[in-house]
Parts: sequence; structure tokens; C-alpha cells
Amino acid sequence: MLGFCTDSGAQLPPGLVDRLGIAVVPLTVTVDGIDHLEGVDLDADSFWDRFARGPIPRVQTAAPPPGRFLEAWGDLAARGATEIVSIHTGSEVSSTLDAARIAAEMAPVPMHLVDSHTASFAVGCCTWEAAEAAGRGASAEEAVRIALAVAATVGNVFVVGALDLVRAGGRLQPGASEEGGIPVLSLTEGRVQSIGRAASLDDACDQMAAYVLALGAGLRVGLSVADRGAAPLWVALEARLVGHPGVREVVRYRVGPSVGAHLGPGTAGAIAYPAP
Repeated sequence: MLGFCTDSGAQLPPGLVDRLGIAVVPLTVTVDGIDHLEGVDLDADSFWDRFARGPIPRVQTAAPPPGRFLEAWGDLAARGATEIVSIHTGSEVSSTLDAARIAAEMAPVPMHLVDSHTASFAVGCCTWEAAEAAGRGASAEEAVRIALAVAATVGNVFVVGALDLVRAGGRLQPGASEEGGIPVLSLTEGRVQSIGRAASLDDACDQMAAYVLALGAGLRVGLSVADRGAAPLWVALEARLVGHPGVREVVRYRVGPSVGAHLGPGTAGAIAYPAP
């Protein structure tokens, strides 16, 4: 039986984790000098509450130590896994895979480590599709190939001013930015690029939905918000995507501490890929 593992930087929502039986290795998030395990003793709500209360906290993130991988892999082995595919945040942006490689020398079963060359829920997408393929009978090698194929096709679009859009009742006040409006962004080939500017909540959602739908057919989509105050974007984006003939499935997830530390409050958007 194949087991699947990822790290908490993949931002997988609990529903997908439980549905697919994925083990999640928590990253260390240090807030004002105190270490926490992402998703264990520091969730998205408690993290973003610190920003709301002020002052802005000092946040650092660190890869899990090798022992934390061994614990997760041991749990999968205890559940019957005879091989494990462990898919992680790209080595270009994190040392997580380095720690996993050290741990793999002591793993309880044969390991297949995957450098996704991506980050955030894009890693979750790779893990999601690979685990589903295994459920249909795919081998470890096939699951690895599928994970890498997803990594090559996954797209993203987001705003970092979602709270401003929501607080303004759907429309920004004049002078909200130098050029007017909130930038709609995409991380492409390691660079954040602007694909437009939104003057309202509806405008932002229209632009983000159009970007997602242009990624192809049979799309699986993850919709994200950081602060719960930006939750209207979940609803508005779902209204544009759920039921569309090009969309296969939509899930919600939160921008948690390890990703939010680099983006800040008010982040919301979508990550999607055409399911192979």
C-alpha cells in the first residue's frame, strides 16, 4: 500500500488530509521568539489574530527536523504503508527537502521523495492528485510522475489587499493605492507579476476567475483567504467557479502561518490545475 506525506507549507485543508489519509509534517513557525508547530499549536486564526491585536509580530519559519519526518512516516507505516511518496515544498525556496533526505536514510519503508519545485497549495495540489491516482491503482513511480506533471501546470492568482476590498463594501476609496485599485497578482517562474488592478470586490473576483478558467478544463481549484474577514472572496469566487463546465472540484483553504509570514494579512486568491 502506498502512503503519502507532505509538509504543512502545502496548506492542505483538513478535509482533504482526512479524505486521502495524507500525513502532514508541521513546519516550525517562530512568533516573537516562541516556537510553534504549524497546524498543531498554531493555526491560521490564532496566527492572524496576532496581527489584528497589534503590534505586528516578528515571524520566522524553519524546516522540520529529520525526526519529525520519521514520526510522520512511521505513522503511515503503522497504518499499513509499504512504500511512501513524500512531496514537499520546492528546494529553491525551502530547506524542507534537505531534512527529508536525511530522514529518508532511516525511514521504516522505501521512500520516494519529490521536489515539487513549487510552494503553498500548489504542493498540496501535487499531493492531492498523486494520492488520488494511487487510490485508482497507480504505482509509486506513476504517482511521482503525476505529482511533477501537476507542478508543471498549476497556476495561481491572488490579491494582498482583500481586506481593503471587503471593508470598503466592495469598492475601494479614492487614493487606495498610487495607481488606483488593488493589484491582482500571479507568481510565475519565481516572479510576482501584476495581471490587472481591481476597483471592487466583484472586479477582483472577475479577474481571478477568468485567470483560473484560462488554465484549462477539468480544473481542480483551491480558494484561499488569510484573515477570516476576507471570507466574502470565498463566496464570490465560488459563485463564479462552482458549476462551471471547466471546473471539476473547488475546495477552500486558509493561508496559514508558514505562507502568511511572507505575504501578510489580507491575502486571498486561487490555485488551480487541470487534473490529468
